[in-house]
Amino acid sequence: MLAAWCWGLSAGAWAAGRVASLNLCADQLVLQLADRADIIGLTPLARDCTESVLCDQAKQVPVLPAKAETVLAAHPSVLLASPYSARLAVRAAREAGAKVVMLPPASSLSDVPVQIMRVAQAVGQVERGHQLVAAFEARLAALSIPLSPTAPVAAVYEANGLVVHAGSLPNDILTHAGLRNFATVTGMGQAGGRVPLEVLLVRRPDLLVRDKSGPGQSVAQAMLDNPVLLAAFPPPHVADVPARLWLCGLPQTLDALALLRAARDRLVAPKEQP
Repeated sequence: MLAAWCWGLSAGAWAAGRVASLNLCADQLVLQLADRADIIGLTPLARDCTESVLCDQAKQVPVLPAKAETVLAAHPSVLLASPYSARLAVRAAREAGAKVVMLPPASSLSDVPVQIMRVAQAVGQVERGHQLVAAFEARLAALSIPLSPTAPVAAVYEANGLVVHAGSLPNDILTHAGLRNFATVTGMGQAGGRVPLEVLLVRRPDLLVRDKSGPGQSVAQAMLDNPVLLAAFPPPHVADVPARLWLCGLPQTLDALALLRAARDRLVAPKEQP
């Protein structure tokens, strides 16, 4: 079936400037770099405001289901995806002549300019990419501070007690904000690691970073509103950072850095006063 679809599409069917994405992070870079008229489809997640920082803008663009048939019918000339995107749809588009650009997950803030330019080149907006990179790097420099060996310790505590690990984008953001990661300081930094509430209370970090933007009131999400947890981390020892700000490496990821830098400054301000 797939071969028949691909065989039936002539080379001229893939019109220039038809950009599609099968990845949430690529979705959001496409929205900031491509001409709106060139975007023929993004993932459904792009419209989900718990996952996407550009959900409102995404509602003005068609949704593209990650199926080979729908991708082929859309005739993209450029398809952005990740190594974890729907492989059959990606292979189908490539075999039919689309330019497939793979975008691996960002693991540090230094990855963001690289990914911006990769998408900018793919959608034919190199100058727009350079401008976005320049603005990103200027703001990053303004927000970043050196990490001290005695810097405050922050625990990014997610639903089900998950913590962020070393080598991740959130870990790098903490570092740029002048905060040490609780998970790495305590040796609990393995990917997908969980920290029981009791351990968090005993090894109490200086700052608790929560994401309260999750949908609904699941048992896992309600854990973040545990009265014991709230009592243990009163202001200024708590900061709310929506996960959508650092799910992807975007210019808006610096909003997470700004929130954490402000939280760090509130913590150290009393100590720095004469």
